[in-house]
Amino acid sequence: MQSSGSMRAQIGTLIIATSLIQFANGFFNTFISLRVASENFGATLAGLVLSSFFAGFTLGALRCAKIIERIGHIRAYAAFAGLVVAATAAMPLKIGPLPWLLLRGVIGFGSAGVFVTTESWLNAKAQPSERGRVFSIYMVGTFLALAVGQLLIARAELEGAAPFNAIVALFAVALIMVSATRAEPPLTAAAEKLTYGELARGAPVAVVGCVVNGLVTSAFYALVPAWMQDKGVDRGHIALFMLVAVVGGLAFQVPVGRISDRFDRRIVLSVLGLGFAGAAAALVLLPRSSPMILPTAAVLGGFMSTLYPVCVANAHDRMPADRVVAVSGQLILVSGLGSVLGPLIGTSLMARFDIDGVFYFMAAAALLLALVAASGSLMMRAPRHLRRPFEILTPLAAPLAQDSLGCSDDDPFSVDSIEVGSKEH
Repeated sequence: MQSSGSMRAQIGTLIIATSLIQFANGFFNTFISLRVASENFGATLAGLVLSSFFAGFTLGALRCAKIIERIGHIRAYAAFAGLVVAATAAMPLKIGPLPWLLLRGVIGFGSAGVFVTTESWLNAKAQPSERGRVFSIYMVGTFLALAVGQLLIARAELEGAAPFNAIVALFAVALIMVSATRAEPPLTAAAEKLTYGELARGAPVAVVGCVVNGLVTSAFYALVPAWMQDKGVDRGHIALFMLVAVVGGLAFQVPVGRISDRFDRRIVLSVLGLGFAGAAAALVLLPRSSPMILPTAAVLGGFMSTLYPVCVANAHDRMPADRVVAVSGQLILVSGLGSVLGPLIGTSLMARFDIDGVFYFMAAAALLLALVAASGSLMMRAPRHLRRPFEILTPLAAPLAQDSLGCSDDDPFSVDSIEVGSKEH
């Protein structure tokens, strides 16, 4: 039996290691957008390269739990982190759209595996009475690391292998830290079955919302930095813009969580969709100066980062409690499909209409969600929020912060679990 101090030390190691990885991801995803643009792969191939990360991430989120169950946490973590290290190190050795498409897919798969391993491991180690606090620290730590990672963009040299080596080093340090600790057996649950039509019929607003979230989030993170670079914007300003968007996302989490746990989540989604569409349109129409653009970017990031967790909570409100893991898996899939399509559609629009086309595309998708959510609230009565409160989810690992390896749904990190929500429903 492990002592309480030993378990807390191991939990702290996991949180620090994952924050390092999210720090690397925050830098890498913005950097690769800039680097792909500078390589002039062409709109279609650039979109495929940028989309391949999300395709690999989605596949990893759906498949890696079985790998963890088969070989254990430490070996799985080493394998997934090793995939990221190897693929990242290979990218500067073979520069081209097809090699990078494959390698970015491998990196996405490995990154998803690292997050699923970490979160299921935390669930296994943390005591039920401490799980909400543990995941609050984990989520805020990784959110902040993702934001701070954007600051490296200002100092990065796009050409050469140095940025890739920095990513390799950060993942290697995280791998060393985790490999030095002891694994906790994962919690498992009986496999659940859920047809795709059943989820679409039971929670149509959540399904549409997850697709929209994937579309707009991937398009934003993949294309906006590249466009800013193409227009001659200083990389320091690019880094600041992305940082502000991520920090805005963190700032919106708890207020939106409180609201969504107290009111019909479809109305909340409709408001979020309208707010996001308005912010996206404002980025087109407002003068492009820092005092105007940066606050708008924070608002855009706030609305964008809360779409997925409200959709997840809405789906769990409407589906049977014994289908939690199956519902989560299908939401990961539909969000992942949207994430793959976002950069592909966005690069085509940007080639014809510049960045305005991308922002209007994002606004149109958000307006569609707002209309679907509002009409759904008029047609069907809202359920009582009994099973699943709002959960804070980081932007680049949003689909993973829930029920990893079939963990119990009694102790998720949620607004309620850190005593800022309401349990009156």
